[in-house]
Amino acid sequence: MARQHLLLYLSIVLWMANPAAAQDRWAGMGVEGNFIAGKIYPHSKKFPKQLPDMVKGYELNALFQTYGKKDWHQRRRYPLVGFGFMFTDYGIDSVYGKCLSIYPNLQLPILSYKNFEWTFKASFGLGYITRPYERSPSFDTLNKAIGSGFNNFSLFATDFRYRVNKHLDVQLGGSFFHVSNAAFRTPNLGINTYGAHIGLRYFPTNSQPEKIKRELEPMKNRWLAQVRLGFAAREALAPDGPMYPIYIVSAFASKRYWSKNKALIGLDYSYHTNMYTFLRNNEILPGKEKANSWKSAVIVGNEFLYGRVGILFQLGFYIKNYYLPEDFFYQKLGGNLYLVQEEKGALKELSLSILLKTHKFEAELVEVGIGAGF
Repeated sequence: MARQHLLLYLSIVLWMANPAAAQDRWAGMGVEGNFIAGKIYPHSKKFPKQLPDMVKGYELNALFQTYGKKDWHQRRRYPLVGFGFMFTDYGIDSVYGKCLSIYPNLQLPILSYKNFEWTFKASFGLGYITRPYERSPSFDTLNKAIGSGFNNFSLFATDFRYRVNKHLDVQLGGSFFHVSNAAFRTPNLGINTYGAHIGLRYFPTNSQPEKIKRELEPMKNRWLAQVRLGFAAREALAPDGPMYPIYIVSAFASKRYWSKNKALIGLDYSYHTNMYTFLRNNEILPGKEKANSWKSAVIVGNEFLYGRVGILFQLGFYIKNYYLPEDFFYQKLGGNLYLVQEEKGALKELSLSILLKTHKFEAELVEVGIGAGF
């Protein structure tokens, strides 16, 4: 036993004494800090009238540069993945409070030239608002934008970066971030913030690990018949009211292309029990409540594939709306986690999904679901 411990100890010492091994282990791993200065975009007439002069954000992001271990790394031109934390000070504590956010993120290269780089970053996570709308016990009713503590947090940013050396990068760019609970609780106008940021990146060993490049077999541009069953919930129109379920079915065809994307076209159907209850309670259209409580739409979209994760952008155009009509179109944005990905067999895909549905800048619901492809 003592001999085994001695051998283990010697192995660890030899590994630590080998700088190349240590460098390989930590190459591409780093940390990023950004300072964001921006403004709130009041996208609705109902939005609080008190607007801060400036919103300040402080972001800390753990980074990992992909290098080709997975096929999708190379197909996506070696994107950088991270996990971030942001502290947002909205400037008027008595109305908006502050926001604490955590989120995974993905940075995609756009252009690079020598030591210069232009990238795009997308992030989806969870944000906690310290001062939401509340009728009791504290009666914080000025913030008509957010009705809950926990919310969806989405961040989009673009960076122009200069690589000083293999350890240090400096960057500046633009940011847009959205906080909303998608009407899970009301009020829910959401807070949209746009601004500029400046930041630094530090990599202890090397920001650019040696990349693996190999000949990849192109994937077939196959068609799939797909279905997704979704569930959401919305509060009644009055704050602190009961929650009502929403049932969603999507049927669509998808075509894979370029070995890393899927285009889709199909139909969305959703039945809203909150609208049914509203019509019943107010004795509107007696006997026709169910017929005026569902929506259907034609959908088109694109899914960007990153291994077992897909990022989905979808547009829907209503064929039929429910009793209180909204815009004639909507957007869905979110992700799929693939449990099954097969090239052969009856069941080729099985996935779990979470999607945010919005009408322009105002969220309607968050849909969680399960999908299959045949």
